[in-house]
Amino acid sequence: MARRRGPHNKSADKAPSDLAVSYNEFKDYEGQRYTGMKIGRSHKWYYDQGEWKEKKITPDLWQIGYAVSKRRAGRAPEGSGVPVGTEYHWYILAHQNVAKQTANAYTTSLTGLKFKIAHKRADNGKWSATPRTQRKRMIAFLRSALAELEKQSDREAATVAARETTTGARKGTTLLQSFEKRAKGRRRGTKPVSAHRSARSVAGVRRG
Repeated sequence: MARRRGPHNKSADKAPSDLAVSYNEFKDYEGQRYTGMKIGRSHKWYYDQGEWKEKKITPDLWQIGYAVSKRRAGRAPEGSGVPVGTEYHWYILAHQNVAKQTANAYTTSLTGLKFKIAHKRADNGKWSATPRTQRKRMIAFLRSALAELEKQSDREAATVAARETTTGARKGTTLLQSFEKRAKGRRRGTKPVSAHRSARSVAGVRRG
């Protein structure tokens, strides 16, 4: 006798279709239209063994290069996502923390932000923004990040001026937390606290 499928299985069968529709539909964020994952959701990936190269430029500055394949931890909902062959250009601003374990081994972790500069569609092989516009988007992103860091510095200075003790003082937020707080405020309909609005002027329809 065939096993009867319960409500839980029916829900599981329906979920991929619903997620695909949600992924591909147009959404609005601060006056911008975009498709893809909703703001606030997350991905998880596994990175294969890659190659990291670095070259020392100054006592504190290094040029880096990293190449690796990454694989989704789960499975993408059927029918969702961009076509195979689509490419992306991201700009990353991050902390890399390392700890030496042996003469030739370190542990390392990377935390920060990545900002989409442009994407290349698989069907026509053209980038969504010209090199000049891509540079404008990078400048706008860096200015916004700089303004957030300056705000954090001002708050810390005010804390010191008020002579608050280390245990009694409120912990400062990280740059990532600042961006997340602003995004949550916009989703709730509150007035956005935008450090720099030029990022919006150069952004078009987003995908991914």
